[in-house]
Amino acid sequence: MDTKKTEVIFSIDTLSILELIPKIDKNKDWILDHSEIKKEKHHLEELVTEGLTLDKGNKEQTPQIEKMEIVKKENKEFLTIYMSFPAFSPGDTIVFNDGFYFNDTGTNYVNFISASYLDQTSEAALEGKNRTWTMLLTEVQQEQQSGDEQAGQLEPEQKQTELAHPVKTTTSSSWFSFLTLGMHHILSGYDHLLFLIALLLRKQTLKQYIGIVTAFTIAHSITLSLSVLDIVNLPSLFVESVIALSIIYVALENILRKKIQFRWGITFAFGLIHGLGFADLLKEMALPKSQLAVALFSFNIGIEVIQIGIVLLCLPILFYLHKWKDSLKIIQYLSWIIVAAGMYFLINQLFF
Repeated sequence: MDTKKTEVIFSIDTLSILELIPKIDKNKDWILDHSEIKKEKHHLEELVTEGLTLDKGNKEQTPQIEKMEIVKKENKEFLTIYMSFPAFSPGDTIVFNDGFYFNDTGTNYVNFISASYLDQTSEAALEGKNRTWTMLLTEVQQEQQSGDEQAGQLEPEQKQTELAHPVKTTTSSSWFSFLTLGMHHILSGYDHLLFLIALLLRKQTLKQYIGIVTAFTIAHSITLSLSVLDIVNLPSLFVESVIALSIIYVALENILRKKIQFRWGITFAFGLIHGLGFADLLKEMALPKSQLAVALFSFNIGIEVIQIGIVLLCLPILFYLHKWKDSLKIIQYLSWIIVAAGMYFLINQLFF
């Protein structure tokens, strides 16, 4: 990389490409191949240049698409686009905008950005309505560089981008980005939420509830860390299927067991698998090792904030419900609904 241009590398999973440009899949096999990329190169370039913009102050810069290629990561295929933009100067304000899925309120699209300068790295996660990243080039950084090469990266949940140039970010800090990412991740993870609610439904003592929440927290924190650090790896199909089975099992316990005891144990066991499910998002981001600790801690705290919020919301309602004469029947009906949802998740994983 040199100081004559700004290099940007953006990656997005191929299934999203097929979703965004349906006609690109000529043979309707839901696989993006090199021949289809070649034939639809113009439409792909339009998609990327309209979805992503890099501004110098208030002026949008024109990119040059240099090449496209398919890359495999974590058993998924990504389309990687290499672009170059005009060089920037000290004092310039760079504004990066990501417009992919911006108007889709149901999307789980997340763009992880990591900008590096010499031995310093700064990250942010763009999602929801927060799709702008502002960077300020300073005279100090330019002097420190003394003509050396400069590099940076930007990456997403199933998407990834890289930028080459000295930068100083003025966006929200990395830890807060990952904290909100963890919060949004569990809120959109209906399987995890159903598991937690199923665990709480049956009447238990406050000590038992605390044991359940503590066991789930410790268990998923362990495997979340081990998986992101690439120490423990299990096939995604197995993990997601066991998560669905955990929902079914706990809901059936609510229906069939006369007394609930030692639920913290089964919570811990299934929590280990749920942690592997939480890890998928961070693993796809290919985080720099130097930033893993902050990302893991903040992401996990975000999950815990929502988890504790759900528990605090549910328990008063459940305590009131348990006073009703027909409370057990109501809980059993609710548990049957959760069983049906778990079956849906399981069938969806195994056959679709």
